[in-house]
Amino acid sequence: MSVSEENPDSTKAKGPDDAKGPGSSQARPRAISAHEISTRAAGGISNAPAGLLALILSGSHKGTSKVVGGRLTIGKAADNDLVLTDDTVSRHHCEIVRAPDGLHVRDLDSTNGTKIDGTRIREAMVQPGSVLKVGEVEIQFRPSVQKVEVLPSEKTSFGPAIGQSLAMRTIFGVLERIAPTDATVLLEGETGTGKDVLARAIWSASSRANKPFLVVDCGAVTYSLIESELFGHERGAFTGAVSTRQGAFELADGGTVFLDEIGELPLDVQPKLLRVLETREFRRVGGNKTLATNVRVIAATKRDLQREVGAGKFREDLYFRLAVVPVTVPPLRARRDDIPTLVRHMLKAAGGDGLTVPPETMQSLAAHHEWPGNVRELRNILERSIYMAQATGSTELGVVTLPTHASSDAAFHFEPEKSYRETRAKYDGEFERRYVKWLLGRHGGNISAAAREAKMDRKHLHDMAKKHGLRGNEAEE
Repeated sequence: MSVSEENPDSTKAKGPDDAKGPGSSQARPRAISAHEISTRAAGGISNAPAGLLALILSGSHKGTSKVVGGRLTIGKAADNDLVLTDDTVSRHHCEIVRAPDGLHVRDLDSTNGTKIDGTRIREAMVQPGSVLKVGEVEIQFRPSVQKVEVLPSEKTSFGPAIGQSLAMRTIFGVLERIAPTDATVLLEGETGTGKDVLARAIWSASSRANKPFLVVDCGAVTYSLIESELFGHERGAFTGAVSTRQGAFELADGGTVFLDEIGELPLDVQPKLLRVLETREFRRVGGNKTLATNVRVIAATKRDLQREVGAGKFREDLYFRLAVVPVTVPPLRARRDDIPTLVRHMLKAAGGDGLTVPPETMQSLAAHHEWPGNVRELRNILERSIYMAQATGSTELGVVTLPTHASSDAAFHFEPEKSYRETRAKYDGEFERRYVKWLLGRHGGNISAAAREAKMDRKHLHDMAKKHGLRGNEAEE
C-alpha cells in the first residue's frame, strides 16, 4: 500500500515517484482510497471564463497568480508553469487543462495529494471560485478582470489646486484624464479641503471652459426655493414669483453646474434632479413645457453619501448617478508634506512676498494639530500672520495665536440668592442662545438647513431664534 493511501494528508518527504515527469510511462500504479474521487462529473460547469487566474492563497508564494492558459502544470520542479517550493508539494504535482466543457484538474501521482474544496481527487472538474489544495498550498481560481490603473500625475498642480503628495498627485492623475470628458464628478471630503477649487479646475480643463460655470449651494438656499434655483419657475408659480425666472440648468446650458453640498439637497427634490441627469430634460416650477438642457454636473459634499444612503437620507439611485467618477479629497492632516508648498503659494498670493518663513515657523505649521479647517484654516492662519508681521514691521513670518474662549468653569457664575431652578433657567437660556447662534452661523442663516443638521423642527428653530433676537446672517461666536 502506498504512503498516500495509508495517510492521505501526510506531509512526509517525497518518494521516488516524484522524480518522474507528468507524462512518464514508468509511474507506478497506486491504490485509490475510499475517500478519493475518480470522476469528472462532480460540480462541472458548462464553460470556463475567458480569463482565469490561479491565485495562491497560502504558503511562501501567497499572493502570486498565474493565468490559466490551455494547460498549467503545478509542482516543485523548475519546468512547471507554476512553481511552488513548499515541502508538501511534489516535483510534478498536478496539471490544469482548459477544455470546451470547463476546467479539468488531474493529480500526477503526487505524494500528498490534490484536493478540491477539501475532497481529495485524482481527476475532476473545478469551478471558478473553488479552492484547490496542492499539498498544503491553497490555490483559488478566479475570473481575471482587466483593470485600468491610473498613475499619479507628474505635475504638482491641477489648475489652481496644488499638491506634491502622492495622494494629491493621484487625484490630479484622475482629473487630468476625466476633465476633458463630460463625465459627472463627485468630490467628497471635509470642509476646507479645496473641493470648490478642484471643481473650477475641472471646468477650466474641459471643452466647456468657454461656457458658464454656475454654482448652486444646496445647503445655503432656502428649502422652498431650492427647486426654483435649480430649474427656474414660471410667473405665479408660488407666492412671491412675480416674474418668470431661469434656473441653473437653463442658464448654464452648454456649460457646467456645480452642485455644492449636494448632501443637503432635500429628499423630495432628489428625484427631480435624478430625472434631469437621466433624461437631460426638466420643467420649471409651475410650468408645463419640457425644456432640454446640455450641462455637465460636478457635485461636492462634506458628508459621507454612502452612509447617508444607508440612513435613508439620500437616494441610492441619485448617488450612483452622481458618483460616475468619485474623488475623495484628503484632509490636510493626511498630506502634511504639502504644507510647505501651500505656504509659499499662499504667501505670494496674499502679498507677503517680502516675508521670509523661518524653519521653526514651517515646522510649527507642519506639526499643527489635526487641522479641522484644512487648507482654509491654513490660509486664515497665514493671512493673520502676514497682517501682524506687516503691522509690526517684521520681515519674518511667525505663527500668530489669538486668545481662545474662556474655560467652561469660568463661563458659570453662581449667585447664592437664586434657587436651583432660577440658576438653571438662566444657563439653559444662555446655552440655547449660543447654540442657535452657532448653528445659524454654520448655515449662513438658512433655518431649513440648520434644522436638518440639528434634527429639529424648522418652526421650533425659527421660534428659538426669534426669542433670542437672532437673525440668520449673524456670524458664529
